[in-house]
Order: sequence, then structure tokens, then C-alpha cells
Amino acid sequence: MATALTNARVVLRDEIRSDLCVVIEGGRITGIGDAPTDCEQVDLGGQLLLPGFIDVQVNGGGGRLFNDDPSVETIAVMAAAHRRFGTTGLLPTLISDELSVVERAIGAVGEAIDSGVPGVLGVHIEGPFLSNVRRGIHLASMLQQFDDRFIDVLCAPHQGKTLLTIAPECIRPDQISRLVEAGVIVCAGHSDANYETVRAAINAGMSGFTHLFNAMSQLSSRAPGMVGAALEDRATYAGIIVDGHHLHPATFRVGLQAKGTDRLMLVTDAMPTVGAEDQEFMLQGRAIRREGDRLLSQEGVLAGSTLTMAAAVANAIEQGGIDLPSAAAMATATPARFLGIGDETGAIEVGLRADLVAMRDDFTVAASWIEGAGQGLPT
Repeated sequence: MATALTNARVVLRDEIRSDLCVVIEGGRITGIGDAPTDCEQVDLGGQLLLPGFIDVQVNGGGGRLFNDDPSVETIAVMAAAHRRFGTTGLLPTLISDELSVVERAIGAVGEAIDSGVPGVLGVHIEGPFLSNVRRGIHLASMLQQFDDRFIDVLCAPHQGKTLLTIAPECIRPDQISRLVEAGVIVCAGHSDANYETVRAAINAGMSGFTHLFNAMSQLSSRAPGMVGAALEDRATYAGIIVDGHHLHPATFRVGLQAKGTDRLMLVTDAMPTVGAEDQEFMLQGRAIRREGDRLLSQEGVLAGSTLTMAAAVANAIEQGGIDLPSAAAMATATPARFLGIGDETGAIEVGLRADLVAMRDDFTVAASWIEGAGQGLPT
């Protein structure tokens, strides 16, 4: 039976409409317009109705860390925790670890998708092919050069998307090409590569940058570095952490001016504290503590974030000076296109999956739908 979502301010690609009903049936959006009379009606009480958020960098949530236990159970807890903040699609993210853990993580995500865990789109393997100089919170002992034996692991058939973050100086362009040809989405991050090396990686098929501006070679007058290459190239995508700690608001606005909302996407880099009361957790043997809304190691290094996608959208509006449809696109349509699923989800359009979120004016989530299955619906 069809369900009509009525009395909402519907956030479309370029505007917000309060005169539309969104009809969902069979997991899809089947109509946008007048409310049919022969279906269940859900009155959203004037709330905002947006496409569900897509987060391509989620290390943990609900008190769980993916590296600790890359299992279907952990993935389900993480996905449920982030759904409370509007995320209807995510990539569980594994930071640099042993090859055996990488294999387990990829396998667990495939199992989670096969078993129907809501909202799981694939896996993000962040490292271990990263620069020691720009490693951030990644363990130096885990880092290594890319070796051909990893290609079989990363390209093995499994459900969902595979996103790999590498430092271009740690991998050859021909290896990048082989990964991309096999369907792996390759991003650059945690890298001290020079501009020329980054350009070679882009030419080989690398299509994105992980947390733009952070943990990468910076732009200077005679050495553009990775930041310069990312800002210059309008074909590639870039994730960005808009939490007020990872970068200055002016830096965010520079990224917006250079990349545009159609190539810059919001990510959380979230850790177990999202959706949990915990103030401290262990990350590969190191204590990470929460101070306000920052996560720090004992050495004062930022260790992911406490950010949610709902807060990221609100921050993008405030810090970037952009409107709601533009900020929402950075959390919906843009990551959907980046993952190659823009013809399936990421917008409120007839024929797309009914991945939706109803939000109050303060950006708290009232309800969500994943493939038409609702949670938190008004009674």
C-alpha cells in the first residue's frame, strides 16, 4: 500500500516547496504533487522533508568502533546510531590496520548488505597505504606501500561499493588504474605528495579527496601540493569535515568557491561517541577522550569527530553562507553521484529510492525512511 507524506516543506534540488505531497510505495518515490485519496497519509506537521543523508566516512557510532570488531553486529549498531541523525546511507570506515582486518571488514560489509542491515552502501578502507608524515591518528606501524597482493583483496566480488583512501606517493598510477577498472573508488588523503604526483593519480582514475585540507600537502606559492590539485580540478570530488575544529570557516568557503556544492560533500569522520554517552574510547591501544565536541589523543591529535550529518548540514549553512537546498545537496546528491548511485538515491524525485528524513527547524530528526521503511513516524 502506498504512503503519502503530507504537510511538509519538501527540499528539492533547488527549492523548498510546501505545497507538495511525496508518495512512496514499494521502497520508491512514486509521486510528488497532490495527495492521493486511496493511500495511508502521514502528516509531517510542517517539518522539513529532505533526501536521506549519505556519509562516506563513518569510523564508529553507538559506542562501537569498526576497527575493534568489523562484524555485521557492529555495522548494524553504527548504522542505527547514525540514522538517528538523518543518515540513511553510509560506508563503515576502517582506518589503517592489518590485511586480515581489512579482509574481515570487506566481508562483514558484504554480509551486512546481504542480510538487509538498513543503510549500508559499502565499505571505506582508509589506509594503510598512507604517508607517515601526514598520518594524523593512524598508527605509523600500520603504514606501508601498496603491493599488488592487495588488489585481489580489494577487488574480490562482494556487495556494495568499495572506497579506498591512499597517499598517491605510496601507490603507482598503473595500480590505481587497475583498482578503478575493477570498480574501486580511489581517493587521496593522508598524503605529502607533490602536485605532479597527485595529477598523475587523477589521470590514472583517482576521483576524490578524503577530508579536504586535513592531513595533506598544502597550497603554497610555488608548490600547489595536494590541496592545490584538489581545488584546481573540477571533475574530482572531495569530502570535508565541517565541525568547526578540522578547518576554519573561511577555509571551508574557499573550498566551496573552488569545488562547488556539486563536488564538495559533507562527511563526519565520526567515532563511537556519536549516539553514545561515552566520553572516552580506545583506538588501537590509545585512549581517545572527548573534550566538548572534539576528540583528542593524549598527544592532542584530533581523532575523528563527534559530528553528525544533521549538524554538518546546519554548520554548512552557517559557516558557508549557503541555503538549505545547497547544503542538503552536499549530504545527499553529491555523495550519491560520487558513489555512482545518483540514479538510485540522493534526491526527492519520482523513481528514486524512498530514502528520506523529516527534520525540525533546529535540525533534529523527527523521522526517517530507508527504501520506504519508516522509523520515528508521527502517531
